[in-house]
Amino acid sequence: MKVGLVLPQAGQQATRENVIQMAKNAESEGFDSLWVFERLLWPINPQTPYVATPDGSLPIEYQIMLDPLETLTYVAANTNKIALGTSVIDMLFHNPVILARRFATLDILSEGRSIAGFGIGWSKDEYQASNIPFQNRGKRADEFIQVLKRIWTDDVVEFKGKYYNIPASKIGPKPIQKPHPPVYLGGFSPNTFSRIVNYDTNGWLAVVGGPLEYLDNTIKTIKDIANKANKDPNKFKVILLAHLNVALDSKSQSTTTNEDQRFPFTGTIDQIGNDIKRIKQMDIDHIIFGYVFVPIGRDVNKMLDLTKQLAKFAR
Repeated sequence: MKVGLVLPQAGQQATRENVIQMAKNAESEGFDSLWVFERLLWPINPQTPYVATPDGSLPIEYQIMLDPLETLTYVAANTNKIALGTSVIDMLFHNPVILARRFATLDILSEGRSIAGFGIGWSKDEYQASNIPFQNRGKRADEFIQVLKRIWTDDVVEFKGKYYNIPASKIGPKPIQKPHPPVYLGGFSPNTFSRIVNYDTNGWLAVVGGPLEYLDNTIKTIKDIANKANKDPNKFKVILLAHLNVALDSKSQSTTTNEDQRFPFTGTIDQIGNDIKRIKQMDIDHIIFGYVFVPIGRDVNKMLDLTKQLAKFAR
């Protein structure tokens, strides 16, 4: 199983020095990938509650965000072989022609190392700021994926849809990776899983949101959808983003021994290692370790050292 890391792109730790230190060291340690994500705003009075906090408030790290694709382009110039992915870009906040060209540019400048991970977002405030209606997000996403693929592959690009229209045009450059950079979709709805299969993306960008059985069941669901569509279920891969909360001292470890109450990827190194072993058995292709929302995420050296320890369970 491949191992990736979320770059220090958000919060006070989002500095040039931290980004370049992690990127170079992750490559020298033999890790497979580096990842960024996207947030447009930290609304003072959010219209949409944040699902990962009890009171719906957004993490303060979201107040400072380096742009995802600019960050990866900078990293591409300072590394040679490590893959560079987005988990995720909220595609509907962008013009598809501009976003397609930005990914193609990253793919060329990195010599074919980009991975395009997309979501459709959940924040009404971010939709408002993007001047995009919150309704019909899924139908927009269906068209957006089709537009991106045509821009990346067609010599003459033409698209006539309900939400996006491109007159017959030449749009370059084309990405190095053929037919295009790998495309993964994040999300939790049945429509997302159908979109993954219907538009022949590379697979699902998963996030741990509950018991690991949910991951296993969702992977089976995607395979079932593929079978019903007469497509090879094994061609749709899974990349898992795991936000870690590791107990590094004896006091913390003493509170994480109850397996029935422990949330996945929290606890001791051995407990998290067992989680990694379990998802490896599910044929998950790639795991990304994220430390954005925990204190260790402010120390690049500690993140790298912990990832080295945990990567042993994935290999």
